[in-house]
Amino acid sequence: MHKTLIQPHGGTLVNRSLYDYERQTAIEYAYTLPQLTLSQRNLADIECIATGVYSPLQGFVNEEDYYNIVNDMHLSNGLAWTIPVTLQIPEMVSDKYKLDTEIALVHPNGDILAVMSITNKFKPDQDYEAEKVYGTTKDAHPGVSVMRAEGEIYLGGSITLINTIPHNDFQNYRLPPTITRAEFTERQWNTIVAFQTRNPIHRAHEYITKIALELVDGLFINPLVGMTKSDDIPANVRMRCYEIMIEKYYPSDRTFLGVFPAAMRYAGPREAIMHAIARQNYGCTHFIVGRDHAGVGSYYGTYDAQHIFNEFGRNELEIVPMKFEHAFYCTRTQAMATAKTSPSTFEERIHLSGTKVREMLANGKTPPTEFTRPEIAKILINQARYASA
Repeated sequence: MHKTLIQPHGGTLVNRSLYDYERQTAIEYAYTLPQLTLSQRNLADIECIATGVYSPLQGFVNEEDYYNIVNDMHLSNGLAWTIPVTLQIPEMVSDKYKLDTEIALVHPNGDILAVMSITNKFKPDQDYEAEKVYGTTKDAHPGVSVMRAEGEIYLGGSITLINTIPHNDFQNYRLPPTITRAEFTERQWNTIVAFQTRNPIHRAHEYITKIALELVDGLFINPLVGMTKSDDIPANVRMRCYEIMIEKYYPSDRTFLGVFPAAMRYAGPREAIMHAIARQNYGCTHFIVGRDHAGVGSYYGTYDAQHIFNEFGRNELEIVPMKFEHAFYCTRTQAMATAKTSPSTFEERIHLSGTKVREMLANGKTPPTEFTRPEIAKILINQARYASA
């Protein structure tokens, strides 16, 4: 028997888009407003806000919510939220955008995408934000460097999307929560586990996702395709890898692929919570949290992203984390395993990671079958050769 899907975070799925006559009227009005050109991170954020991926956010966070998130990992209304979703501008242009006015949010190509009501304008201590959210003030951290580059002045307020954010890729996979929820209902899935990734699915990923799939009705592979680091494997290459993996190595009737349009912040533990909340909004009941989720470099402990879930009760986070140890290929048993299931010594373990795969590709080496499926290895080595040509 099919049950009602899990509720969105906060109980209501946000929709900040206008349609038909209201939309046309808003477009005409938007052309009379001061314009602010959005960054790549801003574009990802307004898409996630407007379509409900970031429910219950209605717009960019105001000053009260900002400080509550930074200090206590909650919104001012008490709901769990761990990373401030901010609209920032350089101080030198801040006089153009007045408090208690409306502005038009503009794509870099010149198209007006949304209208924003500025209800807050403030200048926080970015070093403090960096330390609390990212665990470091070093600009070498990609999340910190992007945060500083966005500007010193923060604008808070609700947004209304009046034009669809243009994309020329993955059209069949750009599915907002209203669509994924309808798909899960159609498939009569009561329990759905989400898998977040910004790497091709290697053997360790395949192992933990299939263990998770043993315990639930369906698997939602939800790769992030927004802004990532320059050395991450391009999204179009990764998507081809996901398609092949699902076609050949997963049960198609129990696996579903859709992209996550968010920008990576590389905030480790805090981002793991944000990713989990987004997947609850998509309709998922469970969320895979593995080794160093949303991490970068050595800024976070290996399992910090798992430990942070212990700081939130079930009344705060309804989605359930599935916590997995680092998986490896065990040469003794000739199978994938973790330290919980394998008696092997360290020397008998071939450890897998996206970082190692990238290193091999950079050196012109084809990843072995212990790392990844041969079809995936072929795609990755061809991409590496093309990129270096």
